[in-house]
Amino acid sequence: FILTAILFGIYDRLVERRQARILKAAMRTDAIVQSLFPANVRERMLKRQEEEEELGVTRRQQKRRVGGNHLSGNGIGGGAANPGMSGNHGGGHHSPAAGLVDASNLLFSGTANRASMMILPTPKLRLKNYLSHTELKDDEQWQSQGTAPSGFDLDISHNNDLTAEPIADLFPHTTILFADIAGFTAWSSEREPYQVFTLLENLYRAFDKVANKLGVFKVETIGDCYVAVTGLPDPDKDHAVIMAKFAFECLYHMHDLTKTLENALGPGTTDLTLRVGLHSGPVTAGVLRGEKSRFQLFGDTVNTAARMESTGQKNRIQVSQYTADLIRAGGKGHWLVKRDELVTAKGKGEMQTYWLRPASRTLSDRANFSKMQRRNSPGLSPINNLLLDDISPTPVTSKLSGSVAGNNIGPLPESAPPNGKKNSKIQVVTRKDSGSSRWAEASLELMSSKGGMGTKHENKVGTVIAVSSTKKARLVNWNVDLLMTILTKVVSHRKRVTAAGTSRAVKNTMAGLRHELGPPQYESPSVATPFLILDEVTEIIELPEFDSGVAGRSDGMAVLLPERIKRQLKDYVTRLASSYHDTPFHNFEHASHVTMSANKLFKRILHSDNIEYDHPGDKYDRMKSVARELHYSTYGISSDPLIHFAIVFSALIHDADHTGVPNAQLIKEEDPLARKFNNKSCAEQNSLEIAWALLMEPQYKDLRQNIWGSDDERRRFRQLLVNAVMATDIMDKQQQIIRKKRWDKAFRENFSDADDPVELNRKATSVLEHIIQASDVAHTMQHWRIYCKWNERLFNEMYVAWKDGRAPKDPAKGWYEGEIWFFDNYIIPLAKKLKACGVFGVSSDEYLQYAVENRREWEVKGRDVVAEMVKRVKGRYDENIADNERGHI
Repeated sequence: FILTAILFGIYDRLVERRQARILKAAMRTDAIVQSLFPANVRERMLKRQEEEEELGVTRRQQKRRVGGNHLSGNGIGGGAANPGMSGNHGGGHHSPAAGLVDASNLLFSGTANRASMMILPTPKLRLKNYLSHTELKDDEQWQSQGTAPSGFDLDISHNNDLTAEPIADLFPHTTILFADIAGFTAWSSEREPYQVFTLLENLYRAFDKVANKLGVFKVETIGDCYVAVTGLPDPDKDHAVIMAKFAFECLYHMHDLTKTLENALGPGTTDLTLRVGLHSGPVTAGVLRGEKSRFQLFGDTVNTAARMESTGQKNRIQVSQYTADLIRAGGKGHWLVKRDELVTAKGKGEMQTYWLRPASRTLSDRANFSKMQRRNSPGLSPINNLLLDDISPTPVTSKLSGSVAGNNIGPLPESAPPNGKKNSKIQVVTRKDSGSSRWAEASLELMSSKGGMGTKHENKVGTVIAVSSTKKARLVNWNVDLLMTILTKVVSHRKRVTAAGTSRAVKNTMAGLRHELGPPQYESPSVATPFLILDEVTEIIELPEFDSGVAGRSDGMAVLLPERIKRQLKDYVTRLASSYHDTPFHNFEHASHVTMSANKLFKRILHSDNIEYDHPGDKYDRMKSVARELHYSTYGISSDPLIHFAIVFSALIHDADHTGVPNAQLIKEEDPLARKFNNKSCAEQNSLEIAWALLMEPQYKDLRQNIWGSDDERRRFRQLLVNAVMATDIMDKQQQIIRKKRWDKAFRENFSDADDPVELNRKATSVLEHIIQASDVAHTMQHWRIYCKWNERLFNEMYVAWKDGRAPKDPAKGWYEGEIWFFDNYIIPLAKKLKACGVFGVSSDEYLQYAVENRREWEVKGRDVVAEMVKRVKGRYDENIADNERGHI
């Protein structure tokens, strides 16, 4: 008995463990299914499985009855039992083959008994049942409505049984919408995958809610295109008007969500807009069966709706003539504006179309809608123009005027006010001024506050220009949020170091460090730097060695930084943004783009905190071993968040006070900056000096104490900034040679001791410089439209410099050939180095692929692109010169 009890206990334990494993697997499977299918689809799939099982039983019973009748000689032919059949096949004269008729056909055949015969539902009702998942309560209701009960809905339950009749029908009165996110492909090339899906999920969820409210049926999403239909499965005479309301609601939500999400998804998100097209007509709709059933629309109406979208314009709703007639018949003719030109659509020829301009009363009640309408401009409707200011890039017009415009407030002073007082008057050092130069002598008023900064600038004409803009404010907020996220990791890591009880001081034994940053007077921003910043560039930056004690303490170390730290950081970034001139290329928007690209590359480097461990028993041992492996595979870069913060910070500051004039021209003009920095990397050294002096002001004491916690960390942070910012000067031939030699020495093929600290730091130093270099020209390794956008802005900047007498030649001459040379000799080799260093994962492949594709496309289209750029910039420049002259008069 005892032995039996023990055996049963063991058996019970084994069964319990097996059931636990099965339950765990089922829960995982359920989680996957939930992530792949909406709730209604999951329910329908489960219902189908139940119906299939019930149908299998029914079929087996029918086959047994048929087989029994055949064997007894009664057959399924005539006689009283089978009144539906001709008497020619009665009794035992039934053919053996006749008894093998598929039982599934008997369900809807006249050969079955009247008592068990079923009525075939109409295609529309069957399709409606599939879409709405209507379940009839009993057979009496089924008989009255003419549709089959769910248990006998063969076409639904047998998804892969292609012998059954498909669920499909013709719907003669529908309106179809295609809504495409304009600029999405280019935007997504700058982002990480999770950011792409964050946008789409939030956007489509908002559209779905509106669709449910208005009775619009969502068909599918194809990438960044949203497809919907009205008029099915239930007919609606107002299908065109309903879809028009839905289209406008989509425009509103697009505008609202992109502004809301820009802080999380980065600069340029508000540039995304919808391009919407509508067409009405008959459509064939049904369930396309297969491994993954899908509800689909087919027909010419679908193709025409797609053409309405593709030939439309950003932020506008284009409708066909037929849809316009239906909207007019519905009493909403005032919503329509006839398009001036005919549209040439593929396969359709020329078509007359209309712009949809619904009245604001069609919106849901919104308190802030009146604010959206304030941007209306002549000739454009309130609806189709409501996003115009936010989606359009800063016009080149303002940048080519003879006076200071936009956000340019001139450079920050060479030294910040020593007293740190607010509202301090500072005289701005001006650059050499030519006849039509935009850079004018001005005074600026820095009004630092906890919430930010306001600035004013008086140009030659005497016009006061406010330096605040909605777009710049959004850029500031995004940069602050990004830096705060990384800074929190820095502080958390420092907390782990303290808890581990180890010293992270980096021994200063490397020969490459030329100058100590220890002199106390350097802490004072009023004291000039005793040496050139360029002289601080070191061959090898010493990074912290691997510390197993820190790697084993990744839990329970979360920190929440005080609100004052964020206020100080926001004040700093706001003032830094004001140091950027309103040049076409070297502006704060471009600095933010470089910052985003640097962060994207850095996040591709694995961090030990992101590793999951399945066995808690040896958690810390495994954590240490994996962290050690990551440390050495990333050359120590992944182990210290301060490195991440320093590189992103460098990207943000690297072009501060850049005037749009290259270093070679500053040297030629004997500009004060050139003399000050010994004719080497003038703009880069000036940017770093301004940013560092600003950071060292007394009001940012708390911020500094969170960035670095010791002298060692301050020296390392400073060294990272110097090497990174100086690496952005790619025109200095001497520095190019030094960096190339460093790369060759760090990544030579025959190097054996991969754990040697000196060589590990050499590799890390070279990789970090290539991160900032790749980020500075990331637009060349992103989508074609991103490349064209920044390429034209750089061209505009150089063209203005030439017209102002601050460039040796017209950039249009040789621009096409110059870009090809730049791709072949810098961009593509740089992308290959990102892949060769082996720390960036798939991003290196992505960058190289885009670089090669852009080079190939430029070779084909570049000459035409240059001609268009020249045409646009000449017209704008001449127009602004004329405006400037009239202003003086």
